[in-house]
Amino acid sequence: RDEGEAWLSCRSPGKPTLYGSLRSRGLGADGIPDIAASEGFVVGEVTKKSILISCPHENVSTKFLAPYTTFCRIHQKSVTCLDISSGGGLGVSTSTDGTMKIWQAANGEVRRLLEGHVYDVNCCRFFPSGLVVLSGGMDAQLKIWSAEDASCVVTFKGHKRGILDTAIVDRGRNVLSCSRDGTARLWDCGKASCLGVVADCGAPLNGVTLGTADSCLRLGSPQEAPSEREVGTEGKLLLLAREDKKLQGVGLQSRQQVFLFMGSDAFNCCTFLSSTYILAGTQDGNIYQLDVRNTNAPIQVIHRSGAPVLSLLPYRDGFVASQGK
Repeated sequence: RDEGEAWLSCRSPGKPTLYGSLRSRGLGADGIPDIAASEGFVVGEVTKKSILISCPHENVSTKFLAPYTTFCRIHQKSVTCLDISSGGGLGVSTSTDGTMKIWQAANGEVRRLLEGHVYDVNCCRFFPSGLVVLSGGMDAQLKIWSAEDASCVVTFKGHKRGILDTAIVDRGRNVLSCSRDGTARLWDCGKASCLGVVADCGAPLNGVTLGTADSCLRLGSPQEAPSEREVGTEGKLLLLAREDKKLQGVGLQSRQQVFLFMGSDAFNCCTFLSSTYILAGTQDGNIYQLDVRNTNAPIQVIHRSGAPVLSLLPYRDGFVASQGK
C-alpha cells in the first residue's frame, strides 16, 4: 500500500533476533513501489509481486511473494489440509471449522460439502483420477468420497484412534493410513477391508509417505505370500514420521523395517525427493535430508527457525516447507 509499513525480524539460532521495518514511499512511474528498510536490512529487487530483503549482518536474504490469488470464503477458520486434483481443476480442503469442501481451483467456488466424519477431519487427498477423495478423521475412520456428487462410497474401520495421514498406492486400488494408535494399515478399496498392519510402532504416527525404493535398497521378503488384492506394493518404501522422535522406513510388501533414524524431536512429516533422498521435518523446526541407503547420519540438517515443520513437498530441484507459529 502507499505509505504502508511492515515489521521485519531476522533470527539465527543462538543469536539475538534483529528487528526492523519496511516503509513504502509511494509508487514509481513504472508502478513499482519505492520501499525503504530500517537499519540492518537492505531492500533488493522489488517487483509488483515480490520484494527481496537481505540482512547483511547475518548474510541471509528472503524473497517475499504476493499471493497469486486468495480464497477467503471457502472456510471460516484455519485450513488444516488441502490437495489439488491431478488435472488442476479442483481443490479439496479441511478446516478447524469442522468442514471438508471441494472447490474450483480457478476461482474458489465451493462445489461440494463432504459430510460424514464425526469430529475433526485431519487429512484429505485426491486419487490420481481426480474424481475421488480419500479422507481420515479423529473418529478413526478412513473414507472415500465421490467428488462428483459428494457421496461417501466406502468407509474403512479398524484404527483405534484418530487417523493423521494417508497415502495412495499407484492408481488407488490400495490405500494406506497412519494413526495416533501407532499403526499404519494397508486397505483394499474394492472390498473395503484391511489387508494388514504394515507397522505397529507403539507411538503415534503423524505422517506417512510412499515412494519407489532405490533398486539397491533391500526391502526384505514377506513372511507369507501377499494377498492377490495387494496391487503395486512391490518395490515400495513406506516412510513413517513418528511422535517418539523416530523416522522409520518399512518395506511395504515385506512389512519389514528397513531403517530407523532418531531425530531431535517428534517427526511431523516426510517426503521423497527421489528414490534415494528423503526429507523429514520435526516439531522443533529441523528438516533432515537423508540418503535411504545409509541413514546413520543426515546429509544435512536445515534449521531456519524453531517453529514446527508441518508439511514438506518436493518442488522442481528443491522443496517447499510449511512451518507453524
